[in-house]
Amino acid sequence: MNSERNDELARLAKVHAALGDVNRLRIIDHLATTDASSSELGRTLGLPSNLLAHHLNALEDAGLLSRRRSEGDGRRSYLSLNRHERWVVPDSAQEAALFQARRVVFVCTANTARSHLAAALWRQASTLEAVSAGTHPGERVNPAALATARRHHLDLPEVAPRLLSDTLDEDDLVITVCDRAHEELNGLAAAHWSVPDPVPIGDRAAFETAHDDLAGRVTALTPLVSMSGSR
Repeated sequence: MNSERNDELARLAKVHAALGDVNRLRIIDHLATTDASSSELGRTLGLPSNLLAHHLNALEDAGLLSRRRSEGDGRRSYLSLNRHERWVVPDSAQEAALFQARRVVFVCTANTARSHLAAALWRQASTLEAVSAGTHPGERVNPAALATARRHHLDLPEVAPRLLSDTLDEDDLVITVCDRAHEELNGLAAAHWSVPDPVPIGDRAAFETAHDDLAGRVTALTPLVSMSGSR
């Protein structure tokens, strides 16, 4: 058996050992649909900070989780389930809808890039309506976001960014794709995806990275959202 195969088996053994605890499985299950800070996880799962830190360290050491400093409140970090490890989510979480909504609303601060790309990806993957909005809308959709959509054959019209409060309806499922928007909305969103903003870098690679991150998340979430009843 070659060394690469031995290394892979050793990695899998570490993963399985890390998942040998119900609270760690609860953490993984929660992060399957949303990124969260340690304090958010602790409140949601009812775990004291010292016990939560112990479990998070074990999951990170096994390569299941990663942390990223908030682009808004730089004092906090968001925990994300590594995309290549999504198979560890229990099957029961994938068999039934976790959310019901009439529409999905993706939100970032300016509504010029990430939220538009997320909505376009959702429209490609699901028949459930998707729109986007911002907490502080900019002047226009970023040209690099439009170019990225064209490369991936996404339906992303060049429309004016719009304000979330002018867009939101009662039965909407809100997903923030921007740390600043998530922190500003303070619990309004059903899920948060901590996707790095490609606009400050501005090059094709940054937008492709954002697209790929959003695409993986959309693919994972669409089976878990069903149409709610009529208003």
